[in-house]
Amino acid sequence: MDTQTLTISNALDALGRGTFTPQDLAEACFAQINRLNPTLNAYITVIPPQEALEAQQPPLTTAPLYRALRGIPIAVKDLFDVEGVRTTAGSKFFADHIAERDAFVVEKLRQAGALINGKTNTHEIALGITGNNPHYGTARNPWNIERISGGSSSGSAIAVATGMALSALGTDTGGSIRIPASLCGIVGFKPTYGRVSLRGVFPLSWNLDHVGPLTKCVRDAAILLQVISAYDPIDPASIKMLAGDYLGHLMDDVEGRRVALGSGDFIETADPQALDAVHEAAKVFEKLGCKVEKINVDWMREAALANKTMTQADGAAVHRDRLKEHPEWFGEDIRRRLEEGAKTSSTEYVLARQTQAEVRKRCELFFESYDFLLTPTTPVAAPAIEGHDAVEQAGRLTRFTAPFNLAGLPALSVPCGFTSEGLPIGLQIVARAWGDAKALNAGYAYEQATEWHKNFPKT
Repeated sequence: MDTQTLTISNALDALGRGTFTPQDLAEACFAQINRLNPTLNAYITVIPPQEALEAQQPPLTTAPLYRALRGIPIAVKDLFDVEGVRTTAGSKFFADHIAERDAFVVEKLRQAGALINGKTNTHEIALGITGNNPHYGTARNPWNIERISGGSSSGSAIAVATGMALSALGTDTGGSIRIPASLCGIVGFKPTYGRVSLRGVFPLSWNLDHVGPLTKCVRDAAILLQVISAYDPIDPASIKMLAGDYLGHLMDDVEGRRVALGSGDFIETADPQALDAVHEAAKVFEKLGCKVEKINVDWMREAALANKTMTQADGAAVHRDRLKEHPEWFGEDIRRRLEEGAKTSSTEYVLARQTQAEVRKRCELFFESYDFLLTPTTPVAAPAIEGHDAVEQAGRLTRFTAPFNLAGLPALSVPCGFTSEGLPIGLQIVARAWGDAKALNAGYAYEQATEWHKNFPKT
């Protein structure tokens, strides 16, 4: 069984036909973990097939076939609580912390019949994008193990790209779902802020954190979002909205849609190969009948800086006691960023929040004129693991993703090409607030018109 190319949709069809069983599928993913994890370091904790199957209530053997994710092995970033399993947050502080109950979204996955097959590696406390973790090891890019995987949902992206899991959950505070998705050549989706519950997920920023799926294709992302986007009345960040019909609108015709192609000095600092790939993607949308127009988005620079200020200050607040009592337990790059965040003045923070309000209003007006915005997901493909400063890399790789955490908008990364070195390039598609179904619809239309999503690393 080739789990690397197997999508959730195809797996569900095969399970329904009896081509293989949930146990067969779980064991095939487990074999991939055993074969590849020693090199790629995608998982911090692996849950063996029998243990994953036994955690299902009711058992899959007696569960109704219509359950949306019946028998699908899914990995979750090691910020998500899974009952009886440790949640480390990629940190030395939580090396022995055992979760007492499932996170809200993990509970939803289980109710849909999914099998949780492990907890994936993350940049320490999710405050970084390289995946170089001093406590649990470096997560390596499956396209080139000398390159970073992106982060902080590093292991989640690796697991999906290699078939160790059929999909995964990650978190995104400045790009931590979309960046590893882009660098590993898969799909990553950050929903609208408030769409998906954060309860039971270790925080980095109470103001900017998002939960979302990493998958092999856009349809799989829509399937997962349909399951996890239920309103959570206990979570302060969860907003009660009408449930989205992500699958129902996936194949809507995009003809006539107004598409903004991001341009200007801020965007054009990206690697020419990334820009060329995104410009070619814009031509695909034109062939689909969309009206594409270049729009200056230099305002994103200020939004990215405000996101950085808030992320570091919020992280310093979350970890204030740990930073005071045992600063030496943090990795060097994380300690630097937390100490910088702790020095943020109230004036600086208030100004960042004001920028957030202005950016949200700007985006609200922007999406009255346009249905989507296209940008590169990252300005460069995956950098080398060695020879780069992690703090510098964070600022560099989040420049196009962080503005939409600040604004809380739905943003999707889909594969759109490769560099001359054979490294994946990601296209970011952004829609208006609560336009999650529209972003997925645009991504699906692009995906169906291209072949990039059919490429997988040779493992």
